Amino acid sequence: MSKELVRGLGLVDAASIVVGSIIGTGVFLKTATMASLLGNPMMVLLVWIVAGLLSLAGALAYAELGSLMPNAGGEYVYLKEGYGDLWAFLYGWMRFWIGSPGSIAAYAVGAMTFMSGMVDLSFVGGKAAAAVIVIIVFSSLNCLSVAFGGKLQAFMTILKLLIIIGISFGIFLFSSTGSMSHFSETSPGVNGFTGWSAFGSATLAALWAYDGWNNLPMVAGEVKNPQKNIPLALGLGMLVILAIYGVTNLAYFYALPFTEVLTSNSSDFPDALPVATKAALTFLGTSGITILSAAFVFSALGAMNGSIMTGARVPYAMARDGLFFRQLGNVSEKSMVPVVSVIIQGIVSMILALSGTFDQLTDYVVFSAWIFYAMVTGVVFVLRKRLPNAPRSYKTLGYPIVPVIFIVLAILLLINTVITNPSGSMIGLGFILAGVPVYFIFKRTQKMKHS
Repeated sequence: MSKELVRGLGLVDAASIVVGSIIGTGVFLKTATMASLLGNPMMVLLVWIVAGLLSLAGALAYAELGSLMPNAGGEYVYLKEGYGDLWAFLYGWMRFWIGSPGSIAAYAVGAMTFMSGMVDLSFVGGKAAAAVIVIIVFSSLNCLSVAFGGKLQAFMTILKLLIIIGISFGIFLFSSTGSMSHFSETSPGVNGFTGWSAFGSATLAALWAYDGWNNLPMVAGEVKNPQKNIPLALGLGMLVILAIYGVTNLAYFYALPFTEVLTSNSSDFPDALPVATKAALTFLGTSGITILSAAFVFSALGAMNGSIMTGARVPYAMARDGLFFRQLGNVSEKSMVPVVSVIIQGIVSMILALSGTFDQLTDYVVFSAWIFYAMVTGVVFVLRKRLPNAPRSYKTLGYPIVPVIFIVLAILLLINTVITNPSGSMIGLGFILAGVPVYFIFKRTQKMKHS
């Protein structure tokens, strides 16, 4: 365990991790869900803005913590410093078993679901088997070196952005049904929520599409000049996302009558087309289905690659602290990557992909994940008081107002989630609390080793 991680990620690589980890499939699919809740294009656009600014507020707080503690593990490191080992372990417990593997499995199966619309996957055993294959391939690539993984992420992110920008501006310039009148159309919400409940549920849906802004700090120990590049990458990455999501959703509503957005249903794809595909069909014709399917595949795989790279660093950091299995803290002598952590993460991801239950499992931890987002943001206040003179190359923009707003809104979202999905929230919380006895086992083992 003497080998250490190397700083092989530059600014472009770091920003690509932010952008590439966020843009998966949510921007192509979630607008229809939000439309069914809100019944108004302008309200849907407002929710995209609110969710984006909320995510940006969280990223700005994380940027200060990342510049202050540029170590592998991200939120695990911050929670450990702010609140102690227990909360840090519980976060890592959730991230190791469900958070990262669940996301990886979801992206892999989602990508292969879209791929099956273009290619018959029966020759490899179907979508689940194909998902396992891509998890193996990308996990293997991320065992080579962090510099290679960073360059791969940068390439996939840049190509992904070009595809999305091309489709959006193609809609504005060539859509056969484009009209500004679509923005004034309305329809009652159809999901049983009204008022703030509907707004909160729609915001939660949008936040899924923005999720991933917290991933970069997990690889902070491998970022060059982290005091400068981590805040820059988080800030620039989030601004790019806000711009891309804004333009893309404007394109959807410009191309389609609101009823067409409302009746999109991604869960039944390809029989009921996603809103992005419907919008692209207005200028690409029937070829739009193939082009959008390819875009979905590439986008999901790019997000999966970012999740593989960043997620493996959390159990690595826990193991180095003696709070998890020791082997997970080993670094390869050749690639200087925590290969064991990457491999085990891949195995758990493959099991979830084959089980077909990863979507349900990840839904259960949404509640708990946002508890940790709020708690980590609170660490900014803890360390400002505890370490007032510590060198900070970046301080949270708008402190203390911005992080307070983030924490308050996160709490309101948690309350709304309890109201709208009480069973899922409690199951998620129960899973996190199940890590408490495991934590004390590792602490006892750690104490015995040092006695």
